[in-house]
Amino acid sequence: MTSTAIRQKLHSYLEVANDKKVKAIYTMVEEAIEEEGVDYTDEFKAELDRRYAAYKDGSEKAVTAAESKKRIQKLLKSAHK
Repeated sequence: MTSTAIRQKLHSYLEVANDKKVKAIYTMVEEAIEEEGVDYTDEFKAELDRRYAAYKDGSEKAVTAAESKKRIQKLLKSAHK
């Protein structure tokens, strides 16, 4: 199984796993998560700030996570046909 497939399976599982299992999994990888962290470049931060400002002033629209997920699922279904 590819790393991408494993990531997808883990992501899907974590969405529905009970709290006890989520905490157990987190405990196993907590140290690695804390060590690696995410360092965003100044350019990336500026882009996020620009997008947020555009959203706040109404010049750009945004969709909810649920709507994004629905759109992605629809695209995936049509791609598998």
